[in-house]
Amino acid sequence: ALESLERRLRALAEGLRALEGRGKGLDACLARAQGLQERLCRLTAAGTPDQVRWYETQGRGFRLHQTPLDVAQVFRQQVVRARAAWIFTSATLAVGEGFDHFAGQLGLDEARTARWDSPFDYARQALWFVPRGMPQPTDPLYNARVLDLACELIGYSRGRTFLLFTSHRALRELAEGLADHGIPYPVLVQGSAPRGELLGRFRDLGNAVLLGTSSFWEGVDVPGEALSCVIIDRLPFASPGDPVLAARIEALRNRGGNPFRDYQLPQAVIALKQGAGRLIRGVGDRGVLVVCDPRLLGRSYGHTFLASLPPMARSREIDDVRAFFAQGAAADTRGSAGSEAAF
Repeated sequence: ALESLERRLRALAEGLRALEGRGKGLDACLARAQGLQERLCRLTAAGTPDQVRWYETQGRGFRLHQTPLDVAQVFRQQVVRARAAWIFTSATLAVGEGFDHFAGQLGLDEARTARWDSPFDYARQALWFVPRGMPQPTDPLYNARVLDLACELIGYSRGRTFLLFTSHRALRELAEGLADHGIPYPVLVQGSAPRGELLGRFRDLGNAVLLGTSSFWEGVDVPGEALSCVIIDRLPFASPGDPVLAARIEALRNRGGNPFRDYQLPQAVIALKQGAGRLIRGVGDRGVLVVCDPRLLGRSYGHTFLASLPPMARSREIDDVRAFFAQGAAADTRGSAGSEAAF
């Protein structure tokens, strides 16, 4: 199929070359055909051990990719060539107290690092909840249990909830389940509208429930009461079926490294920090972070996640979640009554 594609591209380019100069549209098509030829040749030429080639299907089409397994050397060359100061800043660069994972990925082994605590009072503003009695994520009934828990929590939070998933399949299953339960709040589902439109509707509605996957775990800012609960269905380990991840794991193993400790776990910790970071966006925000996955407390690697999360109050009792939201509702009522009296 690729050989046939190359022949057809070559024939198309030859035909367009015969018409070169006859019009800007035709010239643009020629440039595009030649560019596609060049890229296809790079993708079908002999490969190198430091690259992984993979494809993805999209409807009736497909995309071919070539991805480097390690960008540290290439990025390091850019840093040296620029002869400038580089500053990297984010709330989610560290794993635990250290920046070794991030710095190592970019070849920044000599970087000076510093970590400062958040200005937010997480102990008062947020509650971290891991429910008791959840089955393992591999259990066929796991999504059903997450759905039941989510329905209860959404009731306490009066909507105002993000449900963040690690897979589209789980998202679709929970979206159907929420529709069947008929929760009395607007439900917004990733894929039903553009990302920006969904976020705008979520902010404007003020009591909505939004279901999203990876693109909603980071770069999303919803300050205020519109987002008061973030529910994460599973610890965000990347899928072992991902071709780039599989190749990087194999390369690490061949170098004598430990793929889980050195790559998969740090990446999951950073992803969880990003998801948790959606909750508290300002000094006046309050909310509950829910991690449904029992592996957080049941596996030895759980402490790595815990050491990287903000210092929230922690509980395993759903009554504490109910009380947290009831306290917030009472404060809203007092504030509203005070405003009416003053007015």
